[in-house]
Amino acid sequence: MIAVGSADWAGSFHEGTGTLTTASGTLDAEPYTFASRFRGAAGASPEELLAAAHAGCYNHALANIFFKHGLEVGTIRTTAEVDMGDDDVTPGIAGVRLSVLARMPDVTDEQFQEFAARAGRTCAISKALSVQVRVDAVLDTVS
Repeated sequence: MIAVGSADWAGSFHEGTGTLTTASGTLDAEPYTFASRFRGAAGASPEELLAAAHAGCYNHALANIFFKHGLEVGTIRTTAEVDMGDDDVTPGIAGVRLSVLARMPDVTDEQFQEFAARAGRTCAISKALSVQVRVDAVLDTVS
């Protein structure tokens, strides 16, 4: 399976506008701007979407670990906070904090902490944050 998302942008870094779209239709030309990304203004933010994706991925990874150990899953609620920083040149992601609240029957705190840490290391989004990114770029020249 390949998940597909796309973005369009027009204008300068500070004054331009863009949209975010997913192939599934979950997002359909959702607007985003400099202000929605960095100033808390209304509109989408790629980092906010990353946070939601990371929380969802983490929950699924934790549920899978419990399943593989034959343990019942109650409920899992995860909030991901993407810490925005910069390297004096461009904005960047300085880190991610996952806050997890779970109800799991018949599980000790020690067991839960072990599984929670493992899910944090093994969920696909956690792994993706440290992989090499390949860029295939084409310039469409205007005649």
